[in-house]
Parts: sequence; structure tokens; C-alpha cells
Amino acid sequence: MSPAASTTAAAPEDSQTTGSGSAPETGLRVSTAPRPGSRVAVEVRVPGGRCQASYDAAMAKLSRSVRLPGFRKGKVPRPVLLQQIGPLRIRATALEDLVDSVMREALSQERIEALGRPELSEGFETVLERFNPGSELVLTLEMDVEPTPRLRSTKGLKAEAEAVSYDPARVDELIEQSRRQMATLVPVEDRAAATGDVVRVAFSGTFTDTGEAIERGSSDGMEVELEEGRMIPGFVEGIVGMQVGETRTVACTFPDSYPQEEAAGREACFAITLQELKTRELPDLDDAFAQQASDKQTLAELRADLETRLKEDAERRHRTNRHDALVAALVEELEVELPETLIRQEVQNLIEQTAGQIAQQGMDVKKLFTPDLIRSLMDTSRPEAEQRLRRSLALKALAAAEAIEVAAKDIDAKVKEVNRGLSDTSSIDPGRLRQAVADDLLQEALLAWLEENGTVTEKTAPAAEPDAEGASESAAEGEARAKKESAAKPRARKAAKAEG
Repeated sequence: MSPAASTTAAAPEDSQTTGSGSAPETGLRVSTAPRPGSRVAVEVRVPGGRCQASYDAAMAKLSRSVRLPGFRKGKVPRPVLLQQIGPLRIRATALEDLVDSVMREALSQERIEALGRPELSEGFETVLERFNPGSELVLTLEMDVEPTPRLRSTKGLKAEAEAVSYDPARVDELIEQSRRQMATLVPVEDRAAATGDVVRVAFSGTFTDTGEAIERGSSDGMEVELEEGRMIPGFVEGIVGMQVGETRTVACTFPDSYPQEEAAGREACFAITLQELKTRELPDLDDAFAQQASDKQTLAELRADLETRLKEDAERRHRTNRHDALVAALVEELEVELPETLIRQEVQNLIEQTAGQIAQQGMDVKKLFTPDLIRSLMDTSRPEAEQRLRRSLALKALAAAEAIEVAAKDIDAKVKEVNRGLSDTSSIDPGRLRQAVADDLLQEALLAWLEENGTVTEKTAPAAEPDAEGASESAAEGEARAKKESAAKPRARKAAKAEG
């Protein structure tokens, strides 16, 4: 629908004729006008005959629900019915039905696809006060509609992105992580605890300022790896140098970001007793290690495989950084008003994704997602929702402006490839799968076009620290996981879209 105001009139096909052969005017006169925020106002002038017909229909419908002694069902005289039901209820029922039918007819007549349900700009109660069967009624409906994104420019975009390069040192890091995970813990009795050891300690903690015991701040025996960052600052450092059986009081400080608010930022002291001390006995770096840690037969093969995976990962992240930077530059050229309906839908999608991630971790979503938390998430998720919508609309506008599309044969070929990679296709909706594949291929084409027609200046990214997940798995496990995820992600995303 054009955003310019328009006025049309149409008579419905089911107009009733009177006994004299003339027909009461029941056609709608409709005019539209744009509103800010990708909204449209639709003014509908409803003839008195249409209003009267709705009132009569409401009277007939309500009469069928009234049972009075001496009257057959549906045959209660109008005066008696008015007395029993009340004129306000009849008028309200008539108006509800009238608004519903008029709304559907006006939107169809103007070819308007509303996002969400249209609203009466005055509110139902105000319109009800003006509703007079037999007289013309003017309604104004307001609704969100799909936005019309426009780009000031598409070519010659300039962006800056962090370069990601392969770091050979990561091969050795991953292998060392594997060695540590496969290490044998051997008891130690002839020396003090050192960084890298694994200890068992008993401890009890109190807050320095009040002397009160720290909730959940004690244990009769807990295993601790003596590595920086494993516990609150000062705890691990205090254990280093202790002998088995020794007790020591250690000063610590809870981080300001500590999840327990009553402890965040406070100083504490812990009475710690070292119960056991063990060290890791690492396996030799040889072919036997490679066979135990992975599906490779030699250490050289393992190293080569890790190098290949890390290079592929670096290339993927490098490419993603470039694409994100180009799309961000494209969004800067976007002119669009985001309708509130789309923003709310995207916020809901983000919250559902968060809930799904929490559920996958085995936590009870129903208990965690209280009304207060949901309201908070709705507020905090809004900026990200708007950003995602702008990215999507910018790419949509680019496809329209530059006539970028995907050939049907390419979509067919990709759908076959995806289906071959799925173990069970019985729950997949073919139509939804095809649409998901088409969306992905179009996005790839759009990103390729941006690369060809834009300029990206690369800057060196800071060295990445190994994340907690990578630190807790062996090199073989980590790279096998990366390999599996890299191959499965596109198919899983398409399958998830197709399943709805």
C-alpha cells in the first residue's frame, strides 16, 4: 500500500434490498493516511444502514440466549428483550461485531497487511458513546504495517574491522590442555603446594568488617586447582607455599561483580587447612599420546589437523568481522521507522532464545523467569532487538535496490544438500526448509556483493584468551567439536527454522 493518503468506497455484495426494491446504503467509504513509526490510520465511514443491520443482528443473536417463561427461544419481543438484557449490552455487542467486520473489509479493500491487530484510535468506550444505530459512524483504526526501508547509498561503503590471523602458538596450547586433562594426579608429600598443583582443602570464611560467617563460605573438603582465576582473588595465592596439614589464615577480596550482592566488593579472611596435595604427571608427547587424545595415529598428524582447524576458524572469524563491519556501515545508510509490533516480536524472540539456552543447561526456566525478570529482559533486550531489525531491513533494502536474488536451481541444490546431512527429515516442513535455505543463500549473496562494492580497513585484533570451555577440554575434543559445529551449524539452523 502506498503511504500516500487515499479514499475509496465499495458496496458489499451481500447488500439487502427493501420491499420497495431500493437498497439501504451499506458500502464503506475508506481513507488512509500515514502515521509516524510505520503506522497507518484508516478512517472508515460506516453508513447508517450498516450500523442498523449490525444492531438488528446483535438483537437477534442475544435473543437466542434469553429464555423467559411464556416465550419460545428466539421469539422474545424486542421491548421485553431490551428490558432483560439492557440496551447498553446490545449496543456493545453490535459495535463489537460491526468493528470486526468493518476492519476486515476495510483492510481487504485497501490491501493493507497489518502487523498485529488494528486499534480504535479513540478507544472502544468512546466510540460506543457515539454509536447510534441508523446513523453514520466514523471509525479511525490505527495499525503497524511493514516498514519501507530505504538506503541513501549502497556502493562505496567504508568500514573498519579487526583482522583475525592464525596463531601457531595455539597448537601447542591445545596440546598442553590435552596433556593436562589426560594427566595422572600423583600425591606429593615432600614439598609445599605450588601453582599448577591440585589440592584438597578445608576452609571457613568470615567478613573482615563484621566478623560474620560468609554464607556458603566454608567446606570440610573441596578440591581446588591452584591456578589464577579459579577462586576469588587471594584464595589460591594464599594456598601456594602451604604444607600438607598446615593451617593458614588468608586475606581475600570479593570482586565487585561477585554474583552474591552481600559479598560483592567486601574483604574477607579464610582459615584454610591443606588436607591433600597432588601434582599432575603429564603423558609424553609421542604418537601414543596422539592416539589416546584423538583419532590420529601420529603426533605429526594431530598437529597438522589442529593447524588446519585453527586456520579455518581464524578465516571464518576474519570473514565474519569484515561482514559485520560492512553491514554496520550499510545500516548507517538506512532510513526506516521501526514499528513497535516488530520490535516487540524481536524482543520476544530474544527472550525465547535466552530461555532455550538456559533450558539446555538443565535449569528450570519456569522458576527462573519470574514476571519481574521478564520485564527486565524486555527492557534490556530492546536495543539488541532494534539493532537486529535494522540489520535485517538494511539487507532487505539492499536486495531490492540492487536486484540481488538467488536462482531457484541454486536453492534446490542446497535443499538437497541439507537434507542429505539430516538424520531425520520426518519432522521437517519442506516449505519452511526451502524458505530458510533461500534466506541463507540470499544473505550470502548480499554479503558477497558488499565485499565487492565496499572497502574494509583492517586493524590488528588483540590476542584472544582461551575461553573456559576451551581450557576444560582436550585438544582433540575441542577440535572435534569445532569440526562438528562448523559442519552442522548451517544445517541445524535451517532444520530449526523448518521445524518452527
